[in-house]
Amino acid sequence: MKFGVWELVIILVIILLLFGTKKLRNAGGDIGSAMKNFKKAFKDEESKDNEENKEQLNDKSPKADAEFSEKKESDTNSKS
Repeated sequence: MKFGVWELVIILVIILLLFGTKKLRNAGGDIGSAMKNFKKAFKDEESKDNEENKEQLNDKSPKADAEFSEKKESDTNSKS
């Protein structure tokens, strides 16, 4: 079942008659603001993850070096 242009126009007119232009305008604004907030939250979450990864890399480097050197020392002590 395909909808042609005239069927879509009739459906749009019926929707406009049922809900009115004011409610449709408000619904469009609500949907737009919801999408804007969703995109903003998604970007904030990505930037937060990037900052955490950078902090972990900065924090882990000295720790990883210290752990590696401790492990290396313990291995050399256990062999001797």
